[in-house]
Amino acid sequence: MNLALHPKSADLLLLPGLICNEFVWHAQVSGIAGTNVAAVPGYGDARSLTVMAQGVLNAAPATFALAGHSMGARVALELYRLAPERVERLALLDTGVHPEQPGERDKRMALVELGRRQGMAALVESWLPPMVHPDRRDERSLMAPLREMCISAGIEQFENQVTALLERPDAQPMLAFINCPTLVAVGRQDTWSPVQQHEAIAAAIPGAELVIFEDSGHMAPVEVPSQVNRALRAWLAR
Repeated sequence: MNLALHPKSADLLLLPGLICNEFVWHAQVSGIAGTNVAAVPGYGDARSLTVMAQGVLNAAPATFALAGHSMGARVALELYRLAPERVERLALLDTGVHPEQPGERDKRMALVELGRRQGMAALVESWLPPMVHPDRRDERSLMAPLREMCISAGIEQFENQVTALLERPDAQPMLAFINCPTLVAVGRQDTWSPVQQHEAIAAAIPGAELVIFEDSGHMAPVEVPSQVNRALRAWLAR
């Protein structure tokens, strides 16, 4: 995987989630003063978390702070597994560490089939609204750019990344061995990866800090950017 990324001097790398790109981190790139921030634009045609993580490593500086959102946090954990000595600190936002769950494959593949039959707009219309706070699903200024970002990814990228997620390793056993300053954070109203899930992740990582973003669903970096920026700044200062 060849990333269109030039972060060789970056202090902080930001990894997007499923069919997301650097847009999801735009408020963090522009809002975290005093830190050289680079947002990864995507993962190309990669079909595994390991290939995604290795692609980021190949484009990254010698050492760096690393934050991932949703699937991007799973990529961050895989990157940490591959090269822990290069990760100075780790932030995991709105994510999970468990392997494939019962019924998950059918649900994800139903979305792939929907996209194949009716196009990406139909897929995104089914998948995206539940990802944000219920009160904001009709908020055009929030939803329109998110829809545009996700639709532009295309069905092939969606299917590739779903394949990567369905074949993901169980990351739970490695949590106890993470030994850098770690932030675990989640939107209070994230129903895709709920608060309790993050409480368990934070409890399993030595010294991890748990932050809950109020009035936010799964897309916290876009929904509540000021809260996310505040948490990231505090984590970077630890």
